[in-house]
Amino acid sequence: MHVLTASPTLGDLLKFELNASYSRETVTLKAGTSYPLGSVLGRISASGEYRLSPAAEVVGDEGAEVAVAVLLDAVDATDGVATGLIAARGPVILADTALVFDASVDQPTERAAKIVQLATVGLVARATV
Repeated sequence: MHVLTASPTLGDLLKFELNASYSRETVTLKAGTSYPLGSVLGRISASGEYRLSPAAEVVGDEGAEVAVAVLLDAVDATDGVATGLIAARGPVILADTALVFDASVDQPTERAAKIVQLATVGLVARATV
């Protein structure tokens, strides 16, 4: 028997959004990685580019350690900077299980801290069934 697996969709991540025209922005993503749907992003202060929000400050990417957005589509930026659509402000409700964290965010307390940071901009992560 064949097993079919489906890629995550926006509906798996985004559970409520009051006004897409208000909460969404198109931004530049830092080169060097492929960003999956639901990536928790931080903004690099010097360049204004976004990247996966690390657990601690990274030299050259200062500012990105604070989670401020969630990517609403998968974007491949391995070969250069790319643009992506983000949820930048709420009210927005996201499925907590659909969020994708930087590899350095590997402890439950670090993930909880990122979720609190997102909540400060109105992006609320909740358990969904």
